[in-house]
Amino acid sequence: QVQLVESGGGGLVQAGDSLRLSCAASGRTFSSYVMGWFRQAPGKEREFVATFRRSGSSTYYANSVNGRFTISRDNAKNMVYLQMNSLKPEDTAKYYCAASSRYVSDTYYYTDRFLYDYWGQGTQVTVSS
Repeated sequence: QVQLVESGGGGLVQAGDSLRLSCAASGRTFSSYVMGWFRQAPGKEREFVATFRRSGSSTYYANSVNGRFTISRDNAKNMVYLQMNSLKPEDTAKYYCAASSRYVSDTYYYTDRFLYDYWGQGTQVTVSS
């Protein structure tokens, strides 16, 4: 089992600004989990933002953030990060870190939120125009 705690949001940023979200994970088997970031705006469903492939370090992004956001992880520190550049008002949402213990394949990108077993409490990102 793993517990996830996000940080780095909470304030108001301007369009064009950058922000880095962090996700601290508990547990000794952190490296075995597929990690991802999702977000949810008011009145909308939770949507995929970024994830890793189970094997290797390849990453995958939603079209809306591709080229602006970067997901990374530090297994030695049990941390996952989401670097967000060139923020837009439409990026405003609560951002969630998620972990999956499920196995689909080594080359599959876990973009479906129903594949994730564990979720953090979320951190709010608000971008003004």
